[in-house]
Amino acid sequence: MKKVSIKIMIAAMALMLFAGSTAEACTGIMLKTKDGKTVSGRTLEFGVEVSTSLIAVPKNYQFVGKTDNGTGLKYKSKYAMTGIITFKDMNIADGMNSAGLSCGAFYFPTFAEYTPLTKENQGKALSPVDFNNWILAQFATVDEVRKAIENNEVVIVPTVLEGWGETAPPFHYVVYDKSGKSIVIEPIKGKLVVYDNPIGVMTNSPTFDWHMTNLRNYTNLKAENVNSMTINGVTFKSLGQGSGMKGIPGDFTPPSRFVRATAFIVTAIPVKTTYEAIGEVFHILNNFDIPKGFSREVVDGTVYADYTQLTCARDPQTLKYYYKTYNNQTIKEFDLNDFDANSKDILIINTNKGSQTVINVTKELKPLK
Repeated sequence: MKKVSIKIMIAAMALMLFAGSTAEACTGIMLKTKDGKTVSGRTLEFGVEVSTSLIAVPKNYQFVGKTDNGTGLKYKSKYAMTGIITFKDMNIADGMNSAGLSCGAFYFPTFAEYTPLTKENQGKALSPVDFNNWILAQFATVDEVRKAIENNEVVIVPTVLEGWGETAPPFHYVVYDKSGKSIVIEPIKGKLVVYDNPIGVMTNSPTFDWHMTNLRNYTNLKAENVNSMTINGVTFKSLGQGSGMKGIPGDFTPPSRFVRATAFIVTAIPVKTTYEAIGEVFHILNNFDIPKGFSREVVDGTVYADYTQLTCARDPQTLKYYYKTYNNQTIKEFDLNDFDANSKDILIINTNKGSQTVINVTKELKPLK
């Protein structure tokens, strides 16, 4: 057996073990500039290494939905696309198209329940990984996506996929368009449920509406420090900065990350350009960066440590897609404008290509005058 196959097999087994616990602590956010333009980004975490690559897909590329009983929905890409694939499956799990529509799949353990596959629905069936790709290939706006789902144009069926274990991987999805509209799509009890996402935040289980309700537990939080307090003539001053945020959850569970991500984006000071906003996206998502070892599961004496393998950012205004990895924090950029949308080929690069660079500034130091 090839080494790659062994790696994938080990990863799949570990993913099955992680499905209900620490696996996939992804966090997604959206930011606005001073003039209302939006950018977005997310992290990707797993307790085992997930093979990822960046691809670029031309218009009119033929895709076929996968099911456990043969081919599903057949469709062509109306738009050029770029983003991240997993396990060499040529379906984008997180990405952006040439219309400025962005979409990301997030792990949704214990809650995802797909539509059962039947002879009647197989012609419009997609696997959990196909669904995200179909959105990017077919639509330009959030409203178009919502309409297609309300019209029952597709179903997500439980499909066993290479690299994801012996059962269908549980996902839900966030979609952003160039205007700043956002929705969350979740497979609940066999139906696709669509929620408006006015704040642009996304994490994992439980359901999106639960996370929005949970925010009501933190309405006391504010960016400004609390005032001093006087008791019997004695004044007690705050010990330092950040007292207005005292009580914000600091762990890496999905509910805590949802609250924390919301706090970061609502307190972020708007910048002028989307390029600056992309920098802010990375700064904010650094706060959700999990180093190896902090979040872990021990199975039969083996430690599986959840860690941030990839951080991405998307600029729908300039059609630039950015990413950095755990092993190389240098930010890479792919410009969809420079890609031939009428090409016949998919372009690909492994995201872990290259190693971390360190700039030596020793010889740049000058005498103090």
